[in-house]
Amino acid sequence: MFENILMLSIKPKYAAMILSGEKKVELRRVRTRLQKGDLVLVYVSSPTKALVATFEVDNIIQNEIQAKPKDINNFWKEIENIAGISCNEYKTYYNTASTIVAIFIKNLKELHKPIELETLRAKIPRFHPPQSYRYLKHSEFQLFESLIPDKSRISSTKK
Repeated sequence: MFENILMLSIKPKYAAMILSGEKKVELRRVRTRLQKGDLVLVYVSSPTKALVATFEVDNIIQNEIQAKPKDINNFWKEIENIAGISCNEYKTYYNTASTIVAIFIKNLKELHKPIELETLRAKIPRFHPPQSYRYLKHSEFQLFESLIPDKSRISSTKK
C-alpha cells in the first residue's frame, strides 16, 4: 500500500504538459505530507473536469523561502528544464509565497479514458474535486480504483 494517496487538481494547460512529458515536476506553494513513492491522482480542473492520470512521487522538495529573490532564483536553476513554465511564470507564482514545494513525477500513467466529473459524482456520493489537493483514505481510493477498467493504469499496491 502507498503511505499517502493524494488527489491533485491541475489546470488543463499544465496537465497537458505533464501528460506529454514536458513537465516533470509539479510546483506548489503549500507543504504536503507526500513522500517519495506516494501515489497522486491527477484531476484536471475546469473546463476539462476529469480524472486523467496517476503518478508516483519520485522525490519531493519543500523549502522555506527565507531570502527573496536568492532562494527563488537558486531553486529555479534546479528545475528550469523540467518545470514546463517560464522563469517569469515561476517568479510570479512564488512572489508572495513562503514555501517552495516541488513534486517530482515518475511512473506517470494516463488513463485510457478520462473519468469525467459527472461520472465521479454519480459513482462516488458527495464527491467534490479539490481546489488544490486532498488526501484520500484507502477506502476512498478503492472507489476511484473501481472506476478504472484497466487496473494497470492505477494500483493500490506498490511495485
